[in-house]
Amino acid sequence: MAAGERVDGNGGRRSYFVRTYGCQMNEHDSERIAGLLEADDLVAADTMADADVIVLNTCCIRENADNKLYGQLGHLKRLKEERPEVQIAVAGCLAQKDRDLVRQRAPHVDVVFGTHNVARAADLLSEARVSGPVTEILAESDEFPSALPVRRDAQHAAWVTIQIGCDNTCAFCIVPSVRGREISRPFGELIDEVRCLAADGVSEVTLLGQNVNSYGRDVTLALRSTTGANPAQPAAAAAMGTREAAAPPDWPMGAPHDVAAWRAGGVWSAGRRSARPLFGDLLRAVGDVDGIERVRFTSPHPKDLRAEVISAMAETLAVCEHLHLPLQSGSDEVLAAMHRGYTAQRYLERLAAARAGIDDLAVSTDIIVGFPGETEADFAETLELAAEARFDSAFTFVFSPRPGTEAAELADRFVAPAVSAERMERLRNVIERSARLGNESRIGRIEDVLVEGPSKRDPAVLTGRTRQNRLVHFSASEPLRTGTYARVRVQEAATFHLNGELVEVTAPARHRTRIPVAAR
Repeated sequence: MAAGERVDGNGGRRSYFVRTYGCQMNEHDSERIAGLLEADDLVAADTMADADVIVLNTCCIRENADNKLYGQLGHLKRLKEERPEVQIAVAGCLAQKDRDLVRQRAPHVDVVFGTHNVARAADLLSEARVSGPVTEILAESDEFPSALPVRRDAQHAAWVTIQIGCDNTCAFCIVPSVRGREISRPFGELIDEVRCLAADGVSEVTLLGQNVNSYGRDVTLALRSTTGANPAQPAAAAAMGTREAAAPPDWPMGAPHDVAAWRAGGVWSAGRRSARPLFGDLLRAVGDVDGIERVRFTSPHPKDLRAEVISAMAETLAVCEHLHLPLQSGSDEVLAAMHRGYTAQRYLERLAAARAGIDDLAVSTDIIVGFPGETEADFAETLELAAEARFDSAFTFVFSPRPGTEAAELADRFVAPAVSAERMERLRNVIERSARLGNESRIGRIEDVLVEGPSKRDPAVLTGRTRQNRLVHFSASEPLRTGTYARVRVQEAATFHLNGELVEVTAPARHRTRIPVAAR
């Protein structure tokens, strides 16, 4: 062995490491990036320091994410100096927004690619090995990450992207700039993917979109706007000018088909065909797929929470009794400045309708503290609404100005950091009180739990999630595979979790155990 040569333990194959910053969309993209790299004959590394290819999949929703990325890139500069053959890639939302800044602040990065370039991850890394640093940012794409190879960490659960982009204009949000306009995946394609996941042993799916409640609105508008033709015919689909509107790619040549059903589902195709969202139809269809025990989704927009979605949640057994309904503020003045499209009263009415229609519903939310111009009276209204809503959990954030958004231009109205910090502490007290009371109400109940694996703090204790997305710690006399369904009696409650004892296993895990590829 030559002096200085690394022993990789992979039989000469290169290894990769993907670190994800941000939301479930980013997590899902990272799974696809990992799948593409493995399809390119790379193997997963245990640590970043051991990898030959390092991909940082970024978020740009808050300034803290920027700081984490550039801090990490600073550390990787030393690794690059020690091992020049290591490739570093920056992907995702921050890359989409700040491609030139990434290059300026971290010239040692080999590849920069955006949210619409995920499918090109392996190709871009190969190009960079031959030609040097590569930057590729597409302004828009109709490619969906779910159509790519995947490497999932949890074999019993899967993300399913139902739409990309967002058509809302929230003043604080950079997502429309980095993810593009809202495009819905074909209904039939989604159901086919869920069926394949179920056949592979997946029992829980989470439907992902920037505004899942509006899923399909663009599809039905396009189908309805096709004039002088029957949208069920291939010619009409061709006239729409989009690849997704055409017949499914595996459709037999010359066979009759209903493009409207493929694009918008059988319920819409056989009905009045009004231009409307299809999310309620999709929930029912996904929940009816054999082998799927749990269906979750994120994130809906309160202004688009419709009665048919509430009915679908209530009537579809597989859909979990958990609703994430972002509030952002309890002040009408602030909500209007945010361009949220609802008032505090309207939010409470939608929340009440959901709780009235869905038994034992748990509700989580997002709240921003210190939006530009927020007064003490505005914040008091947020506290009052949060207390009235009795949220089971909440993601709370101090406002972070993102360049390119309307709110970032309101510097003269920014709330002082000390004021925001004090308000955040008061809000957390309200949220934690209602979360603790909600958990305490579960003591003595027997909960259906999906096992997620050993506890990080105590490997002898198992962790799982209830249908309401509550975390449960419990012990068992013998190990249970991740993906097992069990019933657990709740004995204790804390603010953020429950403790209990195993009552019985109701269904074993169905997925195949992932076996590491041996070195060659």
